[in-house]
Amino acid sequence: MIRSENLFKYYGGKRALGPVSFEIGEGESVGFLGLNGAGKTTALRILACDLRPSGGTVSIGDVDAVARPQELKTRIGFLPEHPPLYSDMTVADYLRFVGRLRGVSRSAIERQVQRTAEITQIADVAGELIRHLSHGYRQRVGVAQAILHEPALLILDEPTRGLDPVQIVEMRSMLRDLKSEHTVLISSHILTEISETCDRLLVLGDGAIIASGTEAELSARPMKSQRFRVGVALPDDGGAEGAARCVADVEAVEDVSEGAEEDGALVFEVTASRDARGAAVRALVEGGFDVVFLERARRELEGIFLELVQGKGGDDAAA
Repeated sequence: MIRSENLFKYYGGKRALGPVSFEIGEGESVGFLGLNGAGKTTALRILACDLRPSGGTVSIGDVDAVARPQELKTRIGFLPEHPPLYSDMTVADYLRFVGRLRGVSRSAIERQVQRTAEITQIADVAGELIRHLSHGYRQRVGVAQAILHEPALLILDEPTRGLDPVQIVEMRSMLRDLKSEHTVLISSHILTEISETCDRLLVLGDGAIIASGTEAELSARPMKSQRFRVGVALPDDGGAEGAARCVADVEAVEDVSEGAEEDGALVFEVTASRDARGAAVRALVEGGFDVVFLERARRELEGIFLELVQGKGGDDAAA
């Protein structure tokens, strides 16, 4: 559905993006992941036909996005980082206004407003002025204006920014539901939020794509260090130090955390220069400890992300 070749953007003499090349298939949910200033917002604004690139080509379907942006805008829903809301309008009036701008017929506007309000769970505030809404509801109204005209492509820039934990969970659930009806592009600098809602990730650093793939594919990348958690049955008094020493003496192990009790086990977090899980288990068993579980560290993918972008972040004038 989307094809970009050697796309780049300069602000004056400063490069904000590119050159980048990528393809996104119809129905995919793709996350643009990177530190602040990596070029995510610039890339999404170009794909939303909101910003003209300095060079390269980008097409959506069979339409050249650079040569015919107005034609494409009817097929795209865009939620900028700061939703384009009119604070003195009620939610329902604002959505009707957006519908007319997007070419929704008069006979269909009321139906679309009601449908969109139900999807984004804002029906209970439809009669309220937007300026009276909480930040979470404003974000929902921002999503509503983006999907009102049933676009094929939905582009969301930092949709969970500023939300509290409960609102993040609710937004995440809504985004997963939207994947069934739209090709979805989401940008974020928070890996956990984007990995739980997207099928595939494009990792940007200093305006370039430095990695791409599914969460499993990125997790399988070799790392400078490997982290895992190992748990042993709670030993007798004094046994904790012995278990830690068994693991610490394993070749390639760089650090072992202080043991912490968890679900009836003594758990250690281990950092190693290569995969040392098997050796650590053998050392513990030979040392007389019963291993009850072994797992990769919960923040393993986050560690890969940090290694990928380390030293590559730059300032993005549009981000």
